[in-house]
Amino acid sequence: MLTELHEVAACRVGEESVKMNLDQIFAGRRVNVVLDTITKIHFEENRITGENGEYTYDYLVLAAGSRPTYFGVEGAEEYSYTLWSYDDAVRLRDRIHDCFRLAADEPDVEKRRRLLTFYVVGAGFTGVEMIGELAEYVPILCKRFHIRREDVKLVDVDGLPRPVPVLPEKLSGRVERRLTKMGVEVVMNASVVGVGEDFIRLKQKDTVSEHAAGTVIWTAGIESAEITADAAKEVRSAGRGRIEVDSYLRSVDHENVFVIGDNMFYTVPGEERPVPQMVENAEHSAGTAANNIAVSVTKKGSMQEYSPKFHGIMVCVGGRWGTARGGMAEHQMNLASFFAMFAKHFINIIYFIQVMGWTKVFSYLKHEIFTIRNGRSFVGGHFSNRTPSFLLVPLRVWLGAVWIFEAVMKIVEGWFEKPMLQGFFGGANAWYNSIIAGYFGITPSVDAAAGATGAAADAAAGATGVVADAAAGAGTLLLDWDFGLFETIFVSGKELAGSTLADYAFKLNIPFVNWSVDTMVLSSDGMQMFMQIAIVLLELAIGLGLLGGLFTFPCAAVSIILQFMFLSTTGLYLNGMWMIFASVALLIGAGYTIGLDYYAGPFLKKRWKNIKWIKRWYLYND
Repeated sequence: MLTELHEVAACRVGEESVKMNLDQIFAGRRVNVVLDTITKIHFEENRITGENGEYTYDYLVLAAGSRPTYFGVEGAEEYSYTLWSYDDAVRLRDRIHDCFRLAADEPDVEKRRRLLTFYVVGAGFTGVEMIGELAEYVPILCKRFHIRREDVKLVDVDGLPRPVPVLPEKLSGRVERRLTKMGVEVVMNASVVGVGEDFIRLKQKDTVSEHAAGTVIWTAGIESAEITADAAKEVRSAGRGRIEVDSYLRSVDHENVFVIGDNMFYTVPGEERPVPQMVENAEHSAGTAANNIAVSVTKKGSMQEYSPKFHGIMVCVGGRWGTARGGMAEHQMNLASFFAMFAKHFINIIYFIQVMGWTKVFSYLKHEIFTIRNGRSFVGGHFSNRTPSFLLVPLRVWLGAVWIFEAVMKIVEGWFEKPMLQGFFGGANAWYNSIIAGYFGITPSVDAAAGATGAAADAAAGATGVVADAAAGAGTLLLDWDFGLFETIFVSGKELAGSTLADYAFKLNIPFVNWSVDTMVLSSDGMQMFMQIAIVLLELAIGLGLLGGLFTFPCAAVSIILQFMFLSTTGLYLNGMWMIFASVALLIGAGYTIGLDYYAGPFLKKRWKNIKWIKRWYLYND
């Protein structure tokens, strides 16, 4: 994931978070993945030559991406670090750590400051995101290595008049102010004319100056990958190795050669400039090329002309702040800070769903949100996992024991012997109705009064519903809001002054649930017995599973579902609602500490992910 390499370089996320394995992507699909470095394309022979073999083709797609370009600057390629591949990001991360480690033990002030001076050349997307990420990471490194922040120098330099010039000037200004606030020196209208082992030369107007620099990171521009640049010499092309294509994304010289992404040179009719070398162009052009190849092969359907609709651009300055301009092609708006970062993560998730489904989305959320350290996320550290899972063991065991108790009490009450749901539901509803009627000065019906006095309903206390044994109208109505699709009812079974937590009850009255209960659950004695037995068995299974820490996630999930069912049929006393929140707390990983999930989880995950259709639809997580 090239757009996230700066996060690895500045150690916000681990290197595994930006990788997507080709075997996983194409698992269960008729795609043969061959790893080789292609060195020559023979267009007339429909053949390509690689370091490990030769390959023939009927159709060829050139999508080799880009590489840095150095514009002939002396020493730039030899002495600067790039950020255009996974290896680049890892190498740069190690370099940054080495500089701080060496500086911590360096007694010479000048040498120490040189080690701690970082220049980023380029103030486009990659440059701004890299220097922003580094500026966010520097205070953490200073604390770790006991280095003063003022000894670290961060500079972003570019010959352009402002950072990220493709953004509106207002947003570009915000980016510059944010960088300055983070301690970055932003130097615009300055060209780099030389890079050495420990220095960088800048030219502003007619003045050339040399500055100490321990690390120079080059993000100043790109050109097509080497294989595309070589191919561009044999077909019609434009600057920096971009190959000219027609409206169907075919090389203008070879109809069976498609070129997409950064490698294509195409100007949409009516536009002045060619399509940009950016992610959204790569995605759109891939879809168009895929369709047109399929049409060419099958002779079915029609070829599509490439007409991209770009939805905006965004840039992140660290993990907590960003700015963006996006929306529909014709109507766009500016976004900043939280909303821009939210949009970035949302767009990434949509992309990952298409490429690797659930498994990559889970991995992305884990690395970007739920395990982030030092608050380096747009939500800070609020969602980051800091609580040791062993602290959840007592809660898990207690919740399991309560569910077993509830199941046993239902058996004792006769849930396996006779239908009881009619009274279970009816008595609770009558109790609520009697309180509501009393509040509005309405005399409840005889049936309601009888139900409310507990003649029919003694719903299990606490976990499974309200006890409908209060005298009609004796309680207090606190809230009754009807939203159409559902109604919220909050009452106390006693006068307010004498109420305790065990007297307050809350219910979600949902017409659809009521209809389902009346037409299906209560349709016959046999159905009532089936549901009663099912509820008791579920409660036993949940309780035993939580006690043993086995299948904790499904047990906690079913616990929430059961609680919601009780909440929308009989309601819940407040002193029993803790079970809902306890179930939520136990959803993720609570059985891996002093629980059987520690053994069963890895065993089952290994076998689950090897099922062919599971791999194909990415219904697993590593």
